[in-house]
Amino acid sequence: MYAKGQAVIQLMEELAPKSYAVENDKIGLQIGTLQKEIHKVLVALDVTEEVVDEAIREQADLIIAHHAVIFRPLPHIQTDTPAGRLYERLIKHDIAVYIAHTNLDVADGGINDMMAEAIGLTDTQPLDEVHTDKLKKLVVFVPTTHADAVRQAMFEAGAGGIGRYSHCSFNIEGLGTFKPEDGTNPFIGQPGKLETAQEIRVETIVPQSVERRVVQAMLKAHPYEEVAYDLYSLDLKTRTFGLGRAGKLPKPVTLQELCEQVKQVFDVPMLRVVGDLSRTVRKAAVLGGSGSRYVKHAQFAGADVLITGDIDYHTAHDALAAGIALIDPGHNVEKIMKRGVADHLRRKLEERKWDTVVIASQIDTEPFWFV
Repeated sequence: MYAKGQAVIQLMEELAPKSYAVENDKIGLQIGTLQKEIHKVLVALDVTEEVVDEAIREQADLIIAHHAVIFRPLPHIQTDTPAGRLYERLIKHDIAVYIAHTNLDVADGGINDMMAEAIGLTDTQPLDEVHTDKLKKLVVFVPTTHADAVRQAMFEAGAGGIGRYSHCSFNIEGLGTFKPEDGTNPFIGQPGKLETAQEIRVETIVPQSVERRVVQAMLKAHPYEEVAYDLYSLDLKTRTFGLGRAGKLPKPVTLQELCEQVKQVFDVPMLRVVGDLSRTVRKAAVLGGSGSRYVKHAQFAGADVLITGDIDYHTAHDALAAGIALIDPGHNVEKIMKRGVADHLRRKLEERKWDTVVIASQIDTEPFWFV
């Protein structure tokens, strides 16, 4: 059985909720429809003609990419232009394109966490806060026989987290009363008769970003035909999400040694570096994509070096003067997302026993040659 397009995207948004994206970012479905079965998904960094060729060869129904295929408003679609030709081929071959950009940068387990993990950073924190999840309290009344199952379903869907503690809940036993009306099919009791049941009031914390998923999981696990539950808004906030990561390296290294490590783990032939290659580096910051604007953020976080792409000349001089080193392996290091996203989707699809196949694009979309 193959997953529907919308089901695949729900799994993608478990990793990178759309609400995490920065304002006006071009994310979501950009071409095609999700109202179809998805036999194969291709995960790519960019949607170029070569990537579309690959999708056609692989008979992919859906491309999930990081960079938008439609970035600016379109005054027209002329199929004799490069962009128009690309859109035409995608539509003719019924290939949908879905974009996860800054929401994938910001998310736990997203691009910046993938980069931080690749070089071994620990105790990481975002460089620039862009989203703070609000908290709600979910209260549900469950028969004692099903309390464990309902709690576990909510926890697995993302409820119950307080700081670094998971599976948090409060439970009170009590007596529930109800009278099923004609036409009902009650789990306990008979229509027309007042019933009582031993129930547990289960309270837990739910981040607003996963509220819908948690409620759906709770309803699915609950045995009652009509479920009594409440949702309260709280004046509390949970984790803060943001762009970039700063953290400690496993051990002090020289800037030269870190450069060699960056080339290896991000699979780049060469890079640009600003700073004394013999200096010792203990704390590093990473930011996928263009990071020139985040040098001061990295410095404020106490980083000795910022690893990011697209560093311009004047920013390099400013960094030298400020005493922070820069490593620029290029924008294309975000290709790390291909394997990470593909692994996430495969795991989630396998858990649900769907036959949809997910592959990572083999096309290197680096536009520069190194000579």
